[in-house]
Amino acid sequence: MAVAVTGGIGAGKSEALRSFERHGAAVISSDEIVHELLGSDEEVRTALRDRFGEGVFNPDGDVDRGRIADIVFADERELDWLERLLHPRVIATYLRWRDELALRPDPPAVSVTEVPLLYEVGGDARFDAVVVITAAPEIRISRQVRPMQDRERRLISDEDKAARADHAYVNDGSLEALDRFVSEVMRKLAA
Repeated sequence: MAVAVTGGIGAGKSEALRSFERHGAAVISSDEIVHELLGSDEEVRTALRDRFGEGVFNPDGDVDRGRIADIVFADERELDWLERLLHPRVIATYLRWRDELALRPDPPAVSVTEVPLLYEVGGDARFDAVVVITAAPEIRISRQVRPMQDRERRLISDEDKAARADHAYVNDGSLEALDRFVSEVMRKLAA
């Protein structure tokens, strides 16, 4: 069973992903895939250098994600360009990962992918089930280092995501409560 975890910035998607892993699911994060692409995909690195210049690389040669964020969240055209560069590669990576899991002699019953822009890019069709994690805006803001407003203006609402999801959770309590929710979802998925 292929499951996507999605939700707003600071809602707790990464914590939910860790909880799914503790409960036996194979997990992968789109954000981790992006981090890997920025670090090792030479086509991506060359495209970033050609588009934004050397200033988006730190002295060690690593991509400065904060500098990239400053550029793309200030200019919708640059964000669109970056997403067109990265999204196909992210999708190909997690589909390849799922295929590799399926080829194992004893594949995991559940694979979970954290996909922040799942509904926005029409990715929900690639999954058997969707889990939406939400939280009140003031809680989400308290969990973020960078301002959310510029990053969220193009996202669909939490309410719409929750209405479309197979499972939804308002993450305004403890990590233990989130873990209990994930445990219950895993039980239902295994049934």
